[in-house]
Amino acid sequence: MRAEPLLQIQDLRLELPDGRRLLDGVTLDVAAGQSLGVVGESGSGKSLTAMSVMGLLPRLKAKGSIVFQKHELLSMREKERRKLRGSQMAMIFQDPMTAFLPVRSIGAQIDEQIRLHQPLSRHEARALTVKLLERMGVPDPEMAARRYPHQLSGGLRQRAMIAMALSCSPALLIADEPTTALDVTVQAQILVLLRTLREEGAGVMLITHDMGVVAQSCTHVAVLYAGVVVERGTVVDVLQQPLHPYTQALLAAIPPLDGPKPERLPTIPGQPPVPEARPSGCVFSPRCPKVRPDCAVRPDMIEMGEGRRVACVLYGA
Repeated sequence: MRAEPLLQIQDLRLELPDGRRLLDGVTLDVAAGQSLGVVGESGSGKSLTAMSVMGLLPRLKAKGSIVFQKHELLSMREKERRKLRGSQMAMIFQDPMTAFLPVRSIGAQIDEQIRLHQPLSRHEARALTVKLLERMGVPDPEMAARRYPHQLSGGLRQRAMIAMALSCSPALLIADEPTTALDVTVQAQILVLLRTLREEGAGVMLITHDMGVVAQSCTHVAVLYAGVVVERGTVVDVLQQPLHPYTQALLAAIPPLDGPKPERLPTIPGQPPVPEARPSGCVFSPRCPKVRPDCAVRPDMIEMGEGRRVACVLYGA
């Protein structure tokens, strides 16, 4: 039996003030105890989807539906939505150097979030901050809490960002490229932590370019291209038997771990379209090696099994 979605995004469209559409009908969901990997090239709409869920794009017009814990977020008042951020839903941002305020210590910023959502004193909040930093493996957490962001390494800043995200035990954690620019040891520790959170019942949305990270840490995967979800399913289904030509091309570009090494890895010709030049039909058709005349019409998502869906005319009736 399929778990009830903790987060459900339906036909999400995100527009600039001039009408250009950045997201063009994103549909995906995350259940408690699931980890959804969101993959695709830069500019595909992964971070925009995450920030739309968090309500961090006030100048852009969002249409469609984002339901979290049975509450429609797009129609929720900002005051009520602010109560959810940090407490029930939290986000690990892509660059912790710019996500933290440079003029306040790491500990002060984590303390502030804790006290905003929990009835704790300043002393109790600092004790919890130190405990969280210690859980993240930060050496000398009391000293680290007193330091400013520029005084910590990239790996320690990332751990501090995760500590802040977990400070109120959110039901949904969105992690935007949490392992970028970190050494492999720290990457492994962060991935273990994310997997532990999922096993404890949290829903996790993991945005990444790394298919290896998805294979290690996620239960499900959604593939985005030019603001559209082109394929969804379990990690095993999508990575072992990709259906959409774009998913197939992404996986083909990964160097093999064993066997003969190719002299040249396959590449995807061309570039993803800018919003104003997005094709009216299949968004991938200008770069697709299997393009057909009927690709001129935008394909619907086709059910290919339990939880497995693909938007491609190759699998139509």
